[in-house]
Parts: sequence; C-alpha cells; structure tokens
Amino acid sequence: MAEIKVPELAESITEGTIAQWLKKPGDHVEKGEYIVELETDKVNVEVISEESGIVKELKAAEGDTVQVGEVIAIVEAGGVQAAEAQPTAAEPEKAAAPVEEPQKEQAQTEAEKKDRPIASPAARKLAREKGIDLSEVPTVDPLGRVRKQDITSFSNQPVQPAGQAPTPKAAAPAQEEGKPVERVRLSRRRQTIAKRLVEVQQNAAMLTTFNEIDMTAVMDLRKRKKDKFYEQHDVRLGFMSFFTKAVVSALKKYPAVNSELQGDELLLKKFYDIGVAVSTDEGLVVPVIRDCDRKNFAEIEADILAVAKKARDNKLALSDLQGGTFTITNGGVFGSLLSTPILNGTQVGILGMHTIQTRPVAIDAERMENRPMMYVALSYDHRVIDGKEAVGFLVTIKKLLENPEDLLLEG
Repeated sequence: MAEIKVPELAESITEGTIAQWLKKPGDHVEKGEYIVELETDKVNVEVISEESGIVKELKAAEGDTVQVGEVIAIVEAGGVQAAEAQPTAAEPEKAAAPVEEPQKEQAQTEAEKKDRPIASPAARKLAREKGIDLSEVPTVDPLGRVRKQDITSFSNQPVQPAGQAPTPKAAAPAQEEGKPVERVRLSRRRQTIAKRLVEVQQNAAMLTTFNEIDMTAVMDLRKRKKDKFYEQHDVRLGFMSFFTKAVVSALKKYPAVNSELQGDELLLKKFYDIGVAVSTDEGLVVPVIRDCDRKNFAEIEADILAVAKKARDNKLALSDLQGGTFTITNGGVFGSLLSTPILNGTQVGILGMHTIQTRPVAIDAERMENRPMMYVALSYDHRVIDGKEAVGFLVTIKKLLENPEDLLLEG
C-alpha cells in the first residue's frame, strides 16, 4: 500500500485545493504517473504516484482544501480492480459489496462536488465532528468561505422545536426574483488574488502618478530593426524589452523604488528581477524575469515569451513567481487608456503601460503634430517613496524611451 500525500509546495504555501482527480478508484496507475492536480495560491501542481498499482481510495474530493503532508489517496501495489473481483459461491452478498461500494462512493462524490461550500480545513473538521452540513452555515466572509468560528456560532444556535415551522430565510436579492442568474464559485487563485489586492491596499500607503511618452522614436527604431533582429535572435522585438531596460535604468537612479519595507528597515535590493504581469483564464499572474540588468534586449524578449507561454499553459513553477523586485503591467494590450495599477505583494512600485493612441501634440509654439502617445502610471508606496522620487522615476523612463539610442547604449 502506498499513500499519496500533498507534497511540500513552497515555504509560504501550506495548503491547496483538489482541482482535479486524474485517476479514480479502480484505475491502474504507473509509478511516476500523475494522479491529481492541486490548485495553490499561485500555480497548479500535478502530484505523481510513487507506486505502480490500483487506486484503492480517494480521501478528498475535488474542491476540498488539503494540507501539506496530508494523505489524499491510497494506491494498492499490484492490486486488482474492484470490477474484476469475482464473488465466491459461499458468500455472494459479502463478495458483491466491494463492487458496489466504490460505485456508490463515486456517485456521492460527483453529487457533492457540484455544490461544495468553500471552507477552511479547521471548519470542515469541526463540521464533521458536530454533524453539521456546511451548506447550511451562514458566514460573513465576503468570499463565502466558512470559517471555524462560523461553525461554532451555528452550533450554538437554539434547536428548532419539533413540529414548529422553520424560521424563514432572508429574502433573496431582488435581482434573483424571477430573473435568470448563475452562481459561480471563485477559483482558489481568484480568491487569493482578491485577498492579496485588499491586503495591499490596507497595508500600504499607495499613491499613483502619471506621465505620457511619445512613442515615435521607439516605433521607428522597431520598424527599422525588427526584421534583422528576428533573423539574428529568432525572437521579435517588442515594446516590453524597451520598457524593462528603461525601468532597470530608472531603478538604479532611484534605488528606493527597488526596495522592500520590513518593519522599521528598508531592504534595498541590488539586483533587478522584474515581474511581468500576464493575463490567464484564471486571473493575472506575475512571472519574474531574472537579472534584467545583465540581459540584452533579445534575452529579455525570449524570457518574456517563454514565461507568458508557461503561464497560459498553466505550467509555471513556484520559482517562476517568487522574488521579483518591481513589476510592469501592460493594460494597453486590452485597450486600456489609463489605470492605477495595484502594488504586487511587498514591492513598493509598479509601472502601468497603456494603449498607444495617436493624439495631437504641440511640438513648439507654432506647430502641432499627430504623435503615437502612451500614458504611463507609477503606483508606489508613499511610506517609502516621496512624490519627487516618483515623478523623477517616470521622467527618467520617459526620456529614455523618447531617445531609445541612449537606452541601447545604457543596456
């Protein structure tokens, strides 16, 4: 018999959610074959079986929250599928039971997972001990997550006397009366995104400052160099490498923007690992491009392309998401003209890029020209960075991008 346990995920991750069972009771599994997919706060992790045999039991259903080290399945080495077990003539009823039981459990699992409440592991354990149906427990959590204290409060409510009409539940919201609606449970990752964004806004003095960049010079340079660049490096020259190199130069000039506030101390980071926000079906993830100060334009473009593909294929590792010092997010790819990006984790700065829009620009007192302009936004933690530094940081990026030859020399 082999136990399938939730593996060590990362230092900051202690639990996950069963996203999908890839095997069911009675299935054969080879050693090293994937048996379950776990969804964590950051990435999905596929867990392998350490033993070849038959899946005997699944100890958690899809949607359940499980802890690191918890046993979630049993594999019987060299076992025989239940469907193949033959009853003996002497005890037909007892022999038939193993065949029917897995089918019964599987049917129950399928029915349960359709509407399984979100609950903490402690709440699930307490509910089982008290015989409480989680779906009946009210919670004040904005995400609908049932907590241990909700179970305690529910269990302390007076029991309804027999024969007495039950207390009517609160009326459904007006928009649900006679109107078609669909209730969709948030994925674990979306719950985590929501939680982290609220935490950032509660724990940081966030402020945003704006500027605009004339993209004429960068666009002309790309147009002239793109074919040769692709021939030499087998990767296309995009805007992100220009912005990444400009950000690194600005961070060197304003080191506080590349820092982290830890209590009463400021941790100034002397390396430049830039997070690049990537949109996926399950939400925004921020893989990190390492050592951007040591890489050329082609290396940065290749790295961004690689992590973006991994993100969309759900193949990012935890190491791809950890340790960033500053983040760039490009809402312009979706047509955003202006926004105020929210800080990423413990970082104190994030740069927001936006769509390039042709607008009339005053060249001098006499002339106006239509130019490709982009608004940029720097959100920053005002506890660490003053307005003067924030404005200077954006002006540095503006000057470098409006004179990209200087950026190439610095890079």
